[in-house]
Amino acid sequence: MRALGLKKEVASQEDSERLELMDGLERTRVQMQQAYLQFDTVEDPDLIESSVFEIKSLQARYTYLLRRVKALGGG
Repeated sequence: MRALGLKKEVASQEDSERLELMDGLERTRVQMQQAYLQFDTVEDPDLIESSVFEIKSLQARYTYLLRRVKALGGG
């Protein structure tokens, strides 16, 4: 009976982690939209470069989060 409780606890932790990762994916997606909007509106070369770095960083984060969700069986 103890093993069943432990399995439920592990499943609950995985569900919690999956939800947290999905939330992170959504937040990152919104941040990427904002970064693309900024990239489209700035004219200063330094700000353009900054926007490119920000977009690349957000893409890397999104890829990481997506990989983690898939590893948990949620994708």
